[in-house]
Parts: sequence; structure tokens; C-alpha cells
Amino acid sequence: MASGLVLRIQDRFSRLTAGEKKLAQLMLDRDDDILTHSATEIAEMAGVSKATAARFFQHLGYADFNEVKQQAREERNRSEPYGLSVTGSDQIALGKAIGTHLELELRNLTKTFEELRSDRVREAAEVLKDAPRVWVLGMGAEEGFARYARLLLSRLRHSVMILGINQGSWAEDLAMTGPKDALLLITLPPRPTILPAILSYAETSRMNVVTIADRNYAVEAQRFSRVVLPCHVASFGLGPSHTTIGSAIRLLAVTYAALAGKSAEQRSEIIAGIHEELGDASG
Repeated sequence: MASGLVLRIQDRFSRLTAGEKKLAQLMLDRDDDILTHSATEIAEMAGVSKATAARFFQHLGYADFNEVKQQAREERNRSEPYGLSVTGSDQIALGKAIGTHLELELRNLTKTFEELRSDRVREAAEVLKDAPRVWVLGMGAEEGFARYARLLLSRLRHSVMILGINQGSWAEDLAMTGPKDALLLITLPPRPTILPAILSYAETSRMNVVTIADRNYAVEAQRFSRVVLPCHVASFGLGPSHTTIGSAIRLLAVTYAALAGKSAEQRSEIIAGIHEELGDASG
């Protein structure tokens, strides 16, 4: 999808009408349609009128759909195609050359941080800084990244916990949450069926949610999140790539440290001292 269009949709989603939101979701879910269909066809697929489609693109700052298509075409042409063939090979990664794998990961990183707004990262760090407690949630393959985020943040502030760290303890953990607590959600597809119920409870308890997720989930995440940090996660197989997820977590922690200043520095020093007392080289 044209990254410029994605950014405009994310910035303006809350101000769109119900019909325009249907069209916005279609644009995010079916990226190829921009270049292969007309505005009339896209409006029909979204179940909205041609007038609604025209207003939608104007609300995003475009003159008309032709300008959107031109932008998408230019961005596609600027992207170098990935080589999918492999020759010679004892140096193979998931059926692709190591160099091709590296190219894809670098592209994910570059596009993620080119598109990520610094004010959004700062806002996410402020949500974590102002919270009485921070809960981190990652399920499935993202559970390891939840542990990583908890480790980094706990070196900078108190009361950072993993939500659902013990199997079947969702109710007990959620009962400990409260208003103004922060929930750092790290999620990629496939998402577990229990996630919507957990997020519904988080909304009921007035937690402030910060979400790190794939870009296709960004608009959905905006419905329950204070801040969304979308990442490019393209891969050659075995599900989405997690490279940008880990990097985004690191950036959030570094931004938090800068905002917290002396208090984060003092806590890091205390923890380093405890590691030294324990003779624990992991510090």
C-alpha cells in the first residue's frame, strides 16, 4: 500500500464518517486495489456511494482518486523488487539467499522508522511514564517480546508487570489493574480469540493502551489505544517478521529514559548495584 495514504488514514481516522471508515479499512486490507480498480469499483467493494468515496479522498487531502493512484504508482516504482531465486547454496535462509533476507529486513526497518512519527513515540513514552503501573501483554510468538519489554522498562521505573504471565491467570491479573494504568500491547497475526475480551476489560477499567503492531492492524488498534506504533513486518515465511517489533520496543524504552531523566537513571544505577552485589553478570 502507498505509505503516504496509510499515514493520512491513520492521522484522520477518528474524524472520518462511518462510511468513510469502511472505505479506509478496505484501503488498508486490500492494498492492490489502488492500482487495479477505479474509484467507482472501490466504492462498490466498500459498500459506499461514489460521493462518499470522493469526500473520503478529499478529507485525506487529495484532489481526487487519480492523485492517490499516482502516488501509489510512484511509491511502487521507487521500490526495488526482491530477488526470489537462489543460486549456489549452502547460504540459505527460508529458501531465500541471505542477502535477500537481509534486504527485506532492512526494508522493514527503514520503512517503519521513516513513517513513525517522533511525537507519537514521545506520547507513548509519556503514557508509560504517567501510569501508576505498566502492564505488558504479548501472546503467542509475541510473549517473548513482552518479557523483553518488561525487562527494559523495569530497569527504568517501578511496577512493570506482564499480564497473564501464569497460564490461566487472566482474571486474577486483570482484577489488579486500575484507572490510568498503562497496557503495552505487542501483537501480530494470528491474534488469539481471547484478545478482544481482554481489551474490552482494559477499556472498562480505564487503562491507557499503547499498541505496537503490524500496520494492517493499526486502524483497528486506534479504536482502543491511546497511541499506536505501526511496524512493517513483511517476511518470506513462518509468519510475520519480528525485527521491527524488537526495535520499536527498544526505541520506546530509550524515549522513556530520556523523558524520565534522573529517576530512570537512578533506578538503573540501583539495579546495576544489586546485580553487582549478587555477582550476577546479566546486569
